Amino acid sequence: MADLDNKDQTEMDPADMEDVEEVEEEETGEDNSKARQLTMQMMQNPQILAALQERLDGLVGSPSGYMESLPKVVKRRVNALKNLQVKCAHIEAKFYEEVHELERKYAALYQPLFDKRSDIVRAAYEPTDEECEWKQDEEEELTEEMKEKAKVEEEKKDEEKEDPKGIPEFWLTVFKNVDLLSEMLQEHDEPILKHLQDIKVKFSDAGQPMSFTLEFHFEPNDFFTQTVLTKTYKMRSEPDESDPFSFDGPEIMGCTGCTIDWSKGKNVTLKTIKKKQKHKGRGTVRTVTKTVPNDSFFNFFSPPEVPEAGELDEDSEAVLAADFEIGHFIRERIVPRAVLYFTGEAIEDDDDDYDEEGEEADDEEGEEEADEENDPDYEPKKDANPPEECKQQ
Repeated sequence: MADLDNKDQTEMDPADMEDVEEVEEEETGEDNSKARQLTMQMMQNPQILAALQERLDGLVGSPSGYMESLPKVVKRRVNALKNLQVKCAHIEAKFYEEVHELERKYAALYQPLFDKRSDIVRAAYEPTDEECEWKQDEEEELTEEMKEKAKVEEEKKDEEKEDPKGIPEFWLTVFKNVDLLSEMLQEHDEPILKHLQDIKVKFSDAGQPMSFTLEFHFEPNDFFTQTVLTKTYKMRSEPDESDPFSFDGPEIMGCTGCTIDWSKGKNVTLKTIKKKQKHKGRGTVRTVTKTVPNDSFFNFFSPPEVPEAGELDEDSEAVLAADFEIGHFIRERIVPRAVLYFTGEAIEDDDDDYDEEGEEADDEEGEEEADEENDPDYEPKKDANPPEECKQQ
């Protein structure tokens, strides 16, 4: 009987064999699908994710054991390489010092252009027709008929409203257009920032410790008496003796704001609240008025102090880290390219950096959809009708 079975198997039609193989592949595919579903369920478990993250964190920076296995004579040579690396870090520090000097040099060349920008914004200078001529890209070029129509519409709008001076709310619009800055803005800050006329960057003089100062120039207003608010960032371009390999260019060591001379009742960084207090013994209730800090962009000018000795608490460290990022961004991007942030063109350029990631996300989504279609348990009809709460009203 066994011989007969073997004979039957050897004489089996090749087509039948292919069918068997296909069934086995389908079964294997079903197993893979179930395994994949199980894996996805596990990865959605926060406890499992936390355990995996803890495990990965423990592996970061841990030695592989290779260095310990090296002969002593090789370790000596590695130490020589590390000493060379320290010398490289010191040379790199000098390089950044010279870069800072170049920034100072070219800042002087940029400044007349920035001054003229400020004059146009605050209506101190009216640009000529030649200066206002802007050559459009081929894609932006309009037909003569469209140009004439646009010109008529603009003239009509100009007739309907008063002739504005300069470029109203130039810097406020810049702030609103940039996420990093708009997050700091509060509604009560906007009337003040309408008076902002210019932001300038001043670098430390030659031979002085490395630093830069942001100057916010305001027109006279009812909110505070000054016309210039300042924020100075102190930098260092030298490797830390205790950890020279961590050097990665100049770092901000601290910053100093300025005291704002607020007009009476105009300080937006403070707010008054009323609290009711109940007497423990008599049970009487009284209302107490307290002044507490208030969210405002102008807190930017009162950063936490960096102690010479000791460490900052986590909240202060987070505030300073965000402050340094904002200071650098204003210096390196906002001031040099203000008009492009005003029009939104610079923001579009920044967004282009994320296009590739967006495409990858779309691809992943497509893969997930394909996985669902290949899933033997997937029933598209069930997904065709969304739950009641998902249906449009």
